[in-house]
This record gives sequence, C-alpha cells and structure tokens, in this order.
Amino acid sequence: MDSDEETLEETVEGMLDDDGMPHGFCTVTYSSTDRFEGNFVHGEKNGRGKFFFFDGSTLEGYYVDDALQGQGVYTYEDGGALHGSYMDGELNGPAQEYDGDGRLIFKGQYKDNIRHGFCWIYYQDGGHLVGEVNEEGEMTGEKIAYVYPDGKMAYYGHFIDGEMLEAKLANLLSIEEGKAQFEVVPGSPVYSFDKSTSSCISTNALLPDPYESERVYVDTSLISSAGEGLFSKIAAEVGTVMSFYNGIRITHQEVDDRDWALNGNTISLDDETVIDVPEPYNHAAKYCASLGHKANHSFTPNCHYESYVHPRFGLIKCVRTVRAVEKDEELTVAYGYDHNPSGQNGPEAPEWYRVELKAFQAAQEK
Repeated sequence: MDSDEETLEETVEGMLDDDGMPHGFCTVTYSSTDRFEGNFVHGEKNGRGKFFFFDGSTLEGYYVDDALQGQGVYTYEDGGALHGSYMDGELNGPAQEYDGDGRLIFKGQYKDNIRHGFCWIYYQDGGHLVGEVNEEGEMTGEKIAYVYPDGKMAYYGHFIDGEMLEAKLANLLSIEEGKAQFEVVPGSPVYSFDKSTSSCISTNALLPDPYESERVYVDTSLISSAGEGLFSKIAAEVGTVMSFYNGIRITHQEVDDRDWALNGNTISLDDETVIDVPEPYNHAAKYCASLGHKANHSFTPNCHYESYVHPRFGLIKCVRTVRAVEKDEELTVAYGYDHNPSGQNGPEAPEWYRVELKAFQAAQEK
C-alpha cells in the first residue's frame, strides 16, 4: 500500500527549488508508472497527496516529512476501499474496509500493515466472522466465531484462517468496545467445515442447520401435485435469509447430459458447478442438514435464491425473502428456467414447468 519510489527514476511536473527538488504542488511520475500528486517541501511530501499506482489502485492522505500520517484511504482497482490510520507510512490503528459497492467487509485494527487484535469480517450475505486474529492477521484460534445474519446465533470455537475446524452453537450476548461476548449453548453438537463433493453431500447428513431449524419446516405443499414444500416457522421481514441449499457438486455438462427427471433438485451455483440433491437425499430421513431444495416454484414468489458463504457447507445458495412473509406461509422461488433458449421452440424446462408457464401467461393476458 505504499510505493518504493525512492529507488526509482522520476519525472517532475511542477515547481522545483534551487536544488532541483520538487517544491509546492507537483506531479511526480516514477519509472514503475506509479504517480504521486501532492504538495512537496524541498523534495519531501508534505501536505495532502495521492498516489496513483500502476494497477489502478490509489492511496490518499496527509503526508509529513515524506510519510503518510493520520487518516488515509487506499482504494483498490475494483473500487473497494480501506480507510485506516497511518503512522510513518504504515497502517497502525483502527481501520474499515469496503467492497466496490460500498458495503462494509472488515472492521478492526492494523499493526505495521497487518490486521491485529479483535477484528470483524463481514460477508455480503449478512454473516460475519469475529475474533482475535493471529500474528499473520488471520482468523485463526480457538475463540473465533461465525455469526449468522440475525446477529445472534453463532458457531464459537476453533477456526483456521476463517475455516471452521471445531465449533459449538453459541449466542452472541453483547458487544463492548468492538469485542463480542459469546455463550456456548449447553449440549451443543460439534460443527465443522463440511463442504460437499461430487459423491458426498455431507459427512453428517442428519445434523440440521440450527439457524434454518428456527425459521422453516417441511410439510405438504399447498401447490397442486408439488409434493412437499417449505414453510416459514416465523413472520419474517423482506430480505431475511430463511433456508440453505446445499447438495452434491456436479458440472453443468452432467446435468445437460441426463434426463430432466433427474434434475428436480438442481440449482446452478456458478459457471462451473451445479448443486444437486439426488435420491435418496431428497427425503428428510436421509438428509436434513439443509432444506432449501424443498422450496417450490412460483411465478409470483415470496423468496429468491442468493449466493451464501456458509461456515459448514462453503459457498452454496440460500433462500431469502423478497417480501414480508407470515408464520406458516409457504416459501416459493422462481426456478429461473430459460424462456427463450436459442434454437428451441419454448422454454428449456421440464414439462410441468411449460404447462404452468402457459397457464400463468394466459391468466396474465385476461
């Protein structure tokens, strides 16, 4: 986050003193193509200034005797920004980091440019990691916690670089001076990072997710011929994460090469991976670690799918409300089949979806 400009050749645009050194407001371009714009006093940066680095990132703040002092802002090439306190050109003190959309992703302390002390890492989905980082600035230790989006339920225990090794269910009791206090739930099972593979959905398929268990249940769907459905245990506001969609991880090609009848519980995770809940795991007696696959389709859904970084399952999908829902209301999502695939007449979807789409479109035209 700083420049090695002292060892590089430079060109100066602006005033020079009698010794040919930058003096006053100048633009100095280094052979690395880094550029500094700001105030100089006899060759040293003094006053406000800004570095423009070759990779598109910038560093702006107040310089004293050639070193950044006090508050500074490092802006990444993607628009994300780190606001922190500098001492003699290095991050030392409180800092906050934001992603390219302005969302908070880190809050804590730095020491000599490394994260230090008690820190918070925030995920876009609403979950966050919290605890005292190790000497390398990593979330490693036996008193680290993952906190669910409700800001209350947590896993507390041993993490390595943010990955849950062994943790127990806990409640966040309080936050004092930026430090969180947790209480482990008596009798809690042990939870560990358990990312699925192409052949293993979970090493503990019958261990429910505690956050999900407080919010949803499975019952006979109110939708004709839909079988089971997912229902809300609580009244929930818009934007609430209700359920999680974990499954085995297969490729898009595997999905495309098989019959539609085998794709009833598949969802695209990214360009490479599809999450699938195949037989027999679509039955709760065989798999209940997550229940998001039980949500049925609607063209007027009350939820949608979103990416979610889960402490146990890794990157998966979640079911999040798009409007307020009532207790015992069935949760539905739009399955998102392509209605206009190239070279095909009609949507690329199973027959039941085609029938429902025609009925929905006809009703809309009335």
